Amino acid sequence: MHIYRPHSPSLFFRKHPKNTPFCVCFSTLPVIVIYIMGSSKSSLAILLCLLLAVFSNVVLEAEARAFFVFGDSLVDNGNNNYLATSARADQPPYGIDYPTHRPTGRFSNGFNIPDLISQAIGEESTLPYLSPYLTGERLLVGANFASAGVGILNDTGVQFVNIIRIALQMQYFEQYQQRVSDIIGPEETERLVNSALTLITLGGNDFVNNYYLVPFSARSRQFSLPDYVVYLISEYRKVLTRLYELGLRRILVTGTGPLGCVPAELAQRSANGNCAPDLQRAASLFNPQLQNMLDSLNSEIGSNVFIGANIRQTNIDFISDPGRYGFVTSKVACCGQGPYNGLGLCTQLSNLCPNRDIYAFWDAFHPSERANRLIVRQILTGSTDYMSPMNLSTIMALDAASNV
Repeated sequence: MHIYRPHSPSLFFRKHPKNTPFCVCFSTLPVIVIYIMGSSKSSLAILLCLLLAVFSNVVLEAEARAFFVFGDSLVDNGNNNYLATSARADQPPYGIDYPTHRPTGRFSNGFNIPDLISQAIGEESTLPYLSPYLTGERLLVGANFASAGVGILNDTGVQFVNIIRIALQMQYFEQYQQRVSDIIGPEETERLVNSALTLITLGGNDFVNNYYLVPFSARSRQFSLPDYVVYLISEYRKVLTRLYELGLRRILVTGTGPLGCVPAELAQRSANGNCAPDLQRAASLFNPQLQNMLDSLNSEIGSNVFIGANIRQTNIDFISDPGRYGFVTSKVACCGQGPYNGLGLCTQLSNLCPNRDIYAFWDAFHPSERANRLIVRQILTGSTDYMSPMNLSTIMALDAASNV
């Protein structure tokens, strides 16, 4: 569904279903709603809305904004469905809670993080770049280039063989720009890209499916863990710099998540259910250095292009205290087999929980849709404990203000 976006600040005065007057001031994000309670008159609601429109920098022209996604299985919307690889989520029960109740290639029981961000900014979900349906006007919504199994390094995920490594994802993005330019011209394409929102999620596979994949792996023999992290950060910097060179100006960069706490690692590395210390150490080294690198890039550019989303912190909240967030467990996956349902793939023969909303993890590695919603809520409105230097709601408001 396309969202109608007015060409001027928009005020709507309506009656609530319970006849409570309220007005809605539409901008980019968030939608501002003022409820006038009790016996207050309709004119008061209108007056407050008008004042808000005049004096608030948030009530501004809201234009459609493209959304681009790069990274791994946490954000893949189905590109791997079009590839000859084992890293696919194209069989039930994946997608069991998606609107179609069918697998889509998302490593989730329902919506994933990019879907929920798209919903929050009032856009339809981006299609996988390899989808044959990504044509014409659908290109203007953006595209998802992510591919399950990839990492920062080219040798990450070699066991999956045919995946879209990050260098190729960026080449596809260049190809995308040419395709859009053929539709709306080079100047409008540049504007679309410059004003777009971008999400990139990389790093976890460089530990799980590379450094710690097997004992005495090639990378673990080449680098100590601290040196490996330094190397990863230096290579990641090159990736992010290239995205900036390609015209992207608002880029959300996520951390690795609590690598040692996922069911797969508990099944293989934990004797007592505690998070695997080696992978937790890797995450604790990687994430702070990632944020420092983002701060450095922003300082060099002179603008907050790169926004750090500390997914590790967000996950730990509901992993360390699942009951507080309505989960019965953060150790056992909803779908899987073996200890913690953490061994092998989620298939039609796997154990499957009846209520996905009370499990923090859907499968051995990936959060459930409900957990994804908690993560995206922090991306949207989280404090600087989660988002640095600002959350997505603030970004959207600032960007709307700059377009006045």
